Amino acid sequence: MHKILVSLIAILFCLGGLRAQTSFDGHTGTQTGWHRGQTPEGFDLLPSKMIFTQRLLWGRKGLMRNFNRFGLTPEKRKNELKARRTMLKAHQIMGFATIASMLSQVIVGERLYDGKTNLKDAHEFLAGLTNITYITTASFSLFAPPRMLDEPKGYSNLKVHRILAIVHISGMIATNILAGLVEDNPGLRPYHAAAAITTFASFTAAMIVIKL
Repeated sequence: MHKILVSLIAILFCLGGLRAQTSFDGHTGTQTGWHRGQTPEGFDLLPSKMIFTQRLLWGRKGLMRNFNRFGLTPEKRKNELKARRTMLKAHQIMGFATIASMLSQVIVGERLYDGKTNLKDAHEFLAGLTNITYITTASFSLFAPPRMLDEPKGYSNLKVHRILAIVHISGMIATNILAGLVEDNPGLRPYHAAAAITTFASFTAAMIVIKL
C-alpha cells in the first residue's frame, strides 16, 4: 500500500508541472507594488502561475481563503510568506534526511542481492522509511503558500532542480513498482537496483543544485 501511495504522490508532482519553488525570493511587499496604491484584492498579491495544490489551497478562491486568518490582504500574505519560508526550510531538511535513507537502502539492497538474506527485513524497513521521508519532503513543497512573484524567465538553479525532479520522480515510481515484482521475477533485480541508484543520484543532485 505504501508503494502505491508514494507513486501517487510522485504523479501529483508530475501533474503539478513541477512548479514547487524551493527558493526564498519574493518575500517583501515592496516587490509587489503594495506601495503603488493597489487594493488588497489586487492581482499582484498572488503569482499568475501556481501548482494545482497551491491554487487549491491558496488561490484567490482557495480553500484556505474561507478562513478569516488567511484572507487575501497584504499583511496576511506577508504572514503566508513567513510560513512558506518555514515549510521550504523543512522541505530541505527532510530532503537531506531522505538522501540518508536512500543511501542506506541502496547499500543494504546491494548486500541483499549479494546473498545477505538476513538483511531483508532491514531493507524493507529502509524502503518504508524512504517512502515516508520522500512523501514528507514533497508535501512541504506541494502545500506551501505560493511565492509573491512569478519566477523570472531564463536559466536558474530552480529549473535544473525541476529537471532532476522529473528523473527522481520517475525513478521513485519505477523502484516501487519493481520492488513489488522482483520477488517473483528475480531477473528484474538489475533493473530494480538501477532504478534505486538513479533515484538516489538524481535526488541528491537536485538537493545540491538548489543550494548552489
